[in-house]
Amino acid sequence: MFTGIVEGVRPVRSLRHRGGGIELHLDLGPLRRGVRGGDSISLAGVCLTVEALRGRVARFHVSPETLRRTRLGRLRLGDRVNVERSLRLGDRLGGHLVYGHVDGLGRVRALTRQGAGATLRVEAPARLARYLVPKGSIAVDGVSLTLARVRGRVFDAALIPETLRRTTLSGLRAADPVHLEADAVGKWILSLAKPARR
Repeated sequence: MFTGIVEGVRPVRSLRHRGGGIELHLDLGPLRRGVRGGDSISLAGVCLTVEALRGRVARFHVSPETLRRTRLGRLRLGDRVNVERSLRLGDRLGGHLVYGHVDGLGRVRALTRQGAGATLRVEAPARLARYLVPKGSIAVDGVSLTLARVRGRVFDAALIPETLRRTTLSGLRAADPVHLEADAVGKWILSLAKPARR
């Protein structure tokens, strides 16, 4: 489990096809500290398991199912991704509860600079519209954001200068795909509110 508070932006060191999926090597840099084989790490909002470590470089296997549901198959050598190590019991929840299970791919409509900050406008898949609540939370490429404005399945999120400095969101352009994960609490509530099947 994660909070959507990105700890660093790290580069892809190598990619190779393996068993229908992709073997991905990522340089964790200072985030290597405390990481062991078998740990879960969020890469661009996608929860992956560390298969092995060599120095600061972690190896991950991206399964065919993950490739179908995410844009990780589009990564190239040198691309940088948002990284967050999994929570430990007792850690602060600075963002919101994030599982790293991508609900769908959104499409960037615009990234509009406003002084030192910016507004990110994203179009979500139709099936996610019910989870978009003004002042609610959403994870975009693993970054916990507050929905400033919602119109159908299009939402705006305000990006403060710190978010632009610490994540890959500052490099987004119109039409770019982004990983979206709706707020887990909202999903639970809506699920429980459904009439029981008989």
